[in-house]
Amino acid sequence: MKAFYLLTISGLMLSAQTFPRRADIRGGGGDRGKCTIEVVVDGAAEVEIRGDSAVLRNVAGRPPEWRRFVCNSPMPPNPPDFRFTGVDGRGRQELVREPRGGEPAVVRIEDPQSGSEGYTFDITWALGRIGPPPTEDRDRDRDRDHDSWLRDRDDWSRRDDWRNHLFERVREDVEHVQRISWPGGGDQYRLERVKQELNELQEAGGRWDDRELDDVIRALDRVVDDNRLMPRDREILRDDLSRLRDLRGRRR
Repeated sequence: MKAFYLLTISGLMLSAQTFPRRADIRGGGGDRGKCTIEVVVDGAAEVEIRGDSAVLRNVAGRPPEWRRFVCNSPMPPNPPDFRFTGVDGRGRQELVREPRGGEPAVVRIEDPQSGSEGYTFDITWALGRIGPPPTEDRDRDRDRDHDSWLRDRDDWSRRDDWRNHLFERVREDVEHVQRISWPGGGDQYRLERVKQELNELQEAGGRWDDRELDDVIRALDRVVDDNRLMPRDREILRDDLSRLRDLRGRRR
């Protein structure tokens, strides 16, 4: 019983480990602020960013490690047009809290495979005042683009050879949803992840394997489940997901 108690306390102490770090401010960047963060994770960790400081917190597994924290300027308390982009890493990176109301930005990293892995992500924000909201003309242009996308997709779905162009169609659908989605947060990261998995799948040309297709299906499934989408857009991506699963089933 005593040994179990000691192991439990030890596990709690491990998961509570934190590693603070100050940013290396290098300047530059034009009209956008930017921080690039690289850490090593074996399990799960969270990165909390506030101003020019960050804390790397162990959530599960071995203690994480810092590699770099480079910014062109400190992040303001309420950064306008804030965006998160996962750059590298085999597992999952997700923005779980945006920096609003004085709260820090929090990015969670989950590395499910054995052994440590390096993860890199960027956070960016606008420097200075953001322009006015879109005009009525811009709204009309956006609506026309959306209508054109829907018509094009309907035409593709009625073609006899739609399976030969399925991956290209999924990419076009994801890119369109990416353009009209909120520019910051986990929504954009999950959409970008689908494109990354598609890149790996299509690099092999017509000789892709089932594991690569499964990676695309899992990434798109997260978009359908977690992203803030308009009902029609969600149904279209859900249809893409169903067609990919059907293709996967035909190879078994």
